[in-house]
Amino acid sequence: MENVYLIAGLGNPGRQYAGTRHNIGFMLVVQLAERWRAGWKVESRFSSRLARVERDGKRIILCQPQTFMNASGQAVAALRGFYRLPAAQLLVAVDDADLPLGAIRLRAEGSSGGHHGLESVEEQLGTRAYPRLRLGIGRREDDGRQISNYVLGRFAGAERPVVDEVLSRAGRQVECWLDAGMKQAMNEFNGAAPATLAKGKL
Repeated sequence: MENVYLIAGLGNPGRQYAGTRHNIGFMLVVQLAERWRAGWKVESRFSSRLARVERDGKRIILCQPQTFMNASGQAVAALRGFYRLPAAQLLVAVDDADLPLGAIRLRAEGSSGGHHGLESVEEQLGTRAYPRLRLGIGRREDDGRQISNYVLGRFAGAERPVVDEVLSRAGRQVECWLDAGMKQAMNEFNGAAPATLAKGKL
């Protein structure tokens, strides 16, 4: 559908998961809703919590799938199908433990990188060719590939200034993507946020 854009931030619903590293995608769309003064509503037919807003002639739908992370694609695909959206008008925001905390990376397409939420979206859409915004959460060196406890944990107090800066920077990148397109948004914002943690606080 012309001029409709879907921005899905992935995470897990429920109070016990609020504020966890795995939910930074949820945090981003919440911040965007606040920036754009959009209200939230649960819409069960899409298994999602949605906020709708018009901005510069575009109809924007912010989405928090309520299916839990590993089934995120069900909600994303339902919305994409209903609005008949081209893949280029869909953006999925997720946490990425392989990027350091403070880094963001927007891409027009790509692999899931082992992220179960992206795997679900790819499976349901039948393609890897959709934009995704990875928000770095880092990892502990001693965790190896077993990081479930880490990603389901909450950010430490010393990390919060960087998280706030990341969300602000990612929000501006999303706005740039909407206003000026993928290439400019990637060139202008991909990389590390300016804020840094005090040495030894991670």
